[in-house]
Amino acid sequence: MKVYAALLSAGSLAACATPDLPPPIEIKVPVPVPCVSADFPKPPTYPDTREALRQAPDQAEFTRLLAAGWPLREARLKALEAAIEPCRKTSP
Repeated sequence: MKVYAALLSAGSLAACATPDLPPPIEIKVPVPVPCVSADFPKPPTYPDTREALRQAPDQAEFTRLLAAGWPLREARLKALEAAIEPCRKTSP
């Protein structure tokens, strides 16, 4: 029993004698993050596809399809430019 008590007290004293550990070092690792959010809207269905233009019965329909697709593309381009502008500012 005395041996057990001696080992126990020696063990507890040895635990106090451990050297101090150096403070932790903070390492910053760049983590890639997407610039465009996942909920960014999908592109619309454009009326002026190649197939639709190819099947246009006359020049008037051809022009109408082009005129209908133009504003959709302009709006999409504005949204894309606004979405990638923050990416341009953060990239090296």
